[in-house]
Amino acid sequence: QVQLQESGPGLVKPSQTLSLTCTVSGGSITTNYHYWSWIRQPPGKGLEWMGVIDFSGSIHYSPSLKSRTSISRDTSKNQLFLHVFSVTPEDTALYYCAKGPWYWQYDYWGQGTQVTVSS
Repeated sequence: QVQLQESGPGLVKPSQTLSLTCTVSGGSITTNYHYWSWIRQPPGKGLEWMGVIDFSGSIHYSPSLKSRTSISRDTSKNQLFLHVFSVTPEDTALYYCAKGPWYWQYDYWGQGTQVTVSS
């Protein structure tokens, strides 16, 4: 069974870069037709899809976040990475990584990691 675990600093200062890691176990991030997404949920709001990296390494971003988001991976470590640049308090959220069989479909989720942007 695939397991995903997000990790990273819980507090980031405004204008800095938010960097998170998703460590995957129980399956390879290069397995065909596996799609790995980053999703966040600000306090009191719904889920927001941020972007996806697929089994081949192709990446797609949410248009609203594309200008300051980077998604990457390390296949040797079976890890995914999220960077959000120039953060503001509006980037405060619970951040998840999730796996699915297609874009915007999810069958496994990490437990999420809380990130607060504050000085």
